[in-house]
Amino acid sequence: MSDSNNNTYFFLTGLPGLEAVYTWLSIPLCVVYVASLAGNSLILWLVRSEPSLHQPMYYFLSMLAVTDLGLSASTLPTMITIYMLGLRQVAVEVCLAQLFFIHSFSIMESSVLLTMAFDRFVAISSPLRYGTILTNTWIFSLGLAIVVRGIGLHIPVPIMLKKLPYCRNRLLSHSYCLHPDVMKLACSDTLINSAYGLFIVFSTLCLDSVLIVLSYGLILQTVLSIVSKVERLKALNTCVSHICAVLLFYIPTIGLSIIHRFEKRASPFSCVLLSYLHYVLPPLLNPIVYTIKTKQIRLKILQLFRRGGISKRDKEHH
Repeated sequence: MSDSNNNTYFFLTGLPGLEAVYTWLSIPLCVVYVASLAGNSLILWLVRSEPSLHQPMYYFLSMLAVTDLGLSASTLPTMITIYMLGLRQVAVEVCLAQLFFIHSFSIMESSVLLTMAFDRFVAISSPLRYGTILTNTWIFSLGLAIVVRGIGLHIPVPIMLKKLPYCRNRLLSHSYCLHPDVMKLACSDTLINSAYGLFIVFSTLCLDSVLIVLSYGLILQTVLSIVSKVERLKALNTCVSHICAVLLFYIPTIGLSIIHRFEKRASPFSCVLLSYLHYVLPPLLNPIVYTIKTKQIRLKILQLFRRGGISKRDKEHH
């Protein structure tokens, strides 16, 4: 039996079995949210304000920070309302808007990671031509293509989901709305919706991951041709931050996609936890990883804190 989509609500889910400590869990979630916003905003501010960071690598890092901010802004607010206020109800229109932004920013992040792999390949294989290949015009074109790809592919998704009739059981499996999760609550045939969702996954996430692996195959081939061991290690070290970002993003999303579509007996707790690893951790950890592993970013942040400390001591002295 189904109801009209108008004035319909879905109900979100927190971590199953931990309902008694939801209020306490809201504290670390708020910390994660603030830290994600602060870390990525700091990266953007540094790249914009420091002329020495006006290079392709840091422009791509800025793109990654923007997509991470988008993911945080799309996912964490509903999570915090669940754990802090106990509000699990979300209007269907809000739910569809949320899943549109979540999946759009997710695809954008995948695209940015692919362009960063290309950036590392050019930097290692053709260092003398790096600046002439990755010009500002080319970088802008890549950024525009990333946005058009992420948004364009997902415009039909909320439109198709809006037309579906939904059953009385409108309990979602996550703390935010996701396409496969909403789709499974429909009372009618969802073959077209499912096929389009799989098309997006294979044409974006799967394709991007394959191209990233191929890029690193070419990078490894180039590095092994370098005679000096020190130079080989130096070249590989420039890729560590990106490899960490790729693993943080792709491992959970592949597992989550498999569970949603093929594993019917998966633990609800594992599904929710895996989705948190995919949507919540990368925006938090990416700025930390790049700050630790990227010397220029690390030095600029240290200089910023040192200037702040000197200014504070000068004021106290006066």
